[in-house]
Amino acid sequence: MSDDLIVILTGAACAIACAIPGCFLVLRGISLIGDAISHAVLPGIVIAFLITNSLSAWPVVIGASAVGLLTVFLIETLTRTRRVKEDASIAVVFPALFALGVLLLVQYADYRDLDPDCVLHGEILHAPLMTIELFGATLSRPLFVLTIAAAVNLVFALVFFKELKLSTFDAGLAAASGFSPILLHYLLTGVVSLTTVASFESVGAILVVAFLIVPAATAYLLTDRLGPMLVLAMAVGSTAAYLGFELAVALDASVAGSMTVAMGGLFLLVWLAAPREGVLGRFLRNRRRKERFALALVIEHLVREPTAAPDLAPALRWPEQRITELVATLTTRGHIAENAGVLVATKAGSEFVSDVVD
Repeated sequence: MSDDLIVILTGAACAIACAIPGCFLVLRGISLIGDAISHAVLPGIVIAFLITNSLSAWPVVIGASAVGLLTVFLIETLTRTRRVKEDASIAVVFPALFALGVLLLVQYADYRDLDPDCVLHGEILHAPLMTIELFGATLSRPLFVLTIAAAVNLVFALVFFKELKLSTFDAGLAAASGFSPILLHYLLTGVVSLTTVASFESVGAILVVAFLIVPAATAYLLTDRLGPMLVLAMAVGSTAAYLGFELAVALDASVAGSMTVAMGGLFLLVWLAAPREGVLGRFLRNRRRKERFALALVIEHLVREPTAAPDLAPALRWPEQRITELVATLTTRGHIAENAGVLVATKAGSEFVSDVVD
């Protein structure tokens, strides 16, 4: 397997691993919690690294997950006081924990194979160089770890799909059905913490935030069904990983930065062109509504008062050119007809007006 392919697959695996919990974060309206967790786990990573002197040990996973859950607990505790809103709670908790992690990192671990750039930015180009031996085969450690993370997250989503779906859209009904929305919330944030830990060595915390939120937000513009949204989010993230790598090669730029730019470009494209929620789609629908309404007004006027074509523009106080276009359209459709030089509405025209009004 070529080094370029390993880098692309590592980015795609990270995108898939992040897209699954990211969809639920977006749907629950707590996207910023993903950002908070991805930064606030830093103290747990540093403390575990100082204890074990390794980034691949289970204590790193446990330490980061514990701090991730602590982050959520502190945010919700502050929010429940009703003196601080959720966004302000996030802004209070995660910078404090992140700053603590940076202080620990710089003070105790900056010269021990761990530094701020490693945690924040990662270096996905090093993925082919970081290897492990497994069953006699040499594998890329970041690709292996992120593939496992993606598989675990997929199993989590499949096993708890019904519970996550119900608690996401109707927490009250979920509680009444015997599910615990709070437990599911902590499970979800725990998955986000684990995904962040699995990702930070190769892509860094900043790119993790992009992979968590942007593909899910893009998929949300394309569908209103949870299952297809999960599939689309994984596809968007994987596509952005490939396009970002190609962009980085073409521009000789940062791979992580190029992947983020690619994600932003895909989101912008979907935001503009999505059939249902895109700007262009909404513009065309609004234009069709205005056109239908204008046609209905002409018919309604002719129902009340049949009028000769030359007198219609003054009666409606519209530009003559506009009236000519509307009359031509209505005549072609059979919604109006000319009788002794006077325009009258047909039965089809009256039914069209009823449809527009309804």
